[in-house]
Amino acid sequence: MMEKENERNGVACVADISVLPEGCISDIVSLTTPKDACTACAVSSIFGAAAESNAVWERFLPSDYQAIIARSSSTSLASLNFSSKKHLYLSLSDNPILIDDNKNCFFLDKLSGKKCYILSARDLFIIWGDTHQYWRWISQSESRFPEVAELNYVWWFDIRGKMSTTMLSPKTNYAAYLVFKLRRRASGFNPFPKASVGTTGGVEDYKQTVCLGLPAREPRQQHQIVPSPPQQHNSHPKQRKDGWLEIKLGEFFNEGGEDDQLQIRLMEVEAGTVKSGFIVEGIEIRPTKG
Repeated sequence: MMEKENERNGVACVADISVLPEGCISDIVSLTTPKDACTACAVSSIFGAAAESNAVWERFLPSDYQAIIARSSSTSLASLNFSSKKHLYLSLSDNPILIDDNKNCFFLDKLSGKKCYILSARDLFIIWGDTHQYWRWISQSESRFPEVAELNYVWWFDIRGKMSTTMLSPKTNYAAYLVFKLRRRASGFNPFPKASVGTTGGVEDYKQTVCLGLPAREPRQQHQIVPSPPQQHNSHPKQRKDGWLEIKLGEFFNEGGEDDQLQIRLMEVEAGTVKSGFIVEGIEIRPTKG
């Protein structure tokens, strides 16, 4: 009676969502994002309980997360008994796990829950990578992998990586980054190599010129000339929190549903100067911002 009288008097009726069952609120929260779920905890105790539920965070985890964890070389990880699905989600976001005999690394994008991978240097094709004269395999305490590839010297630079797109989250725009370091004596990365990223089922590869050396300082005088790469699709290294450098090689959209091959390549069009002082950890594939 009160609702009908309010409608006649032009007063809007506002329902209190907190009267809904907790399971219903959990279903609503699970249709948002992990970030929204954490925010929902501050709304009320009812929302907090719903947003913390295993049902919500199970939806945020990839459907194949158990199969991915089973690929980990750490037997202790596969048997970990996390207190909740939220703790498992946060662990996979903050602590990447080694999989596939320590050749690759898996983690979740914390804000979206999308799958991310790092292909180690051992899982890449590096031209002359097994020739000790040109490359050597070393261990570094800063690396998550047992081995990284250090360049002694080469004239021709060519690194390739590939993976099945079914390993990635569907309907997602991804970017590929080379993760590397430069020795103080690093030299020879001019002319600038070309990067390409694309899938076998894609329409066109993303191609650009990348500058592997650190950005050049501004010239002291106007008449001084500092070599620079072509202006179209330039990419420069950025410092990562883990102490490594990364450079964006390109982007691609993973439609999903098809078993396509993601192909990533960094190479010189023609042999240039002698290159040295370069360490490759791997190629990271993660969702783009926004």
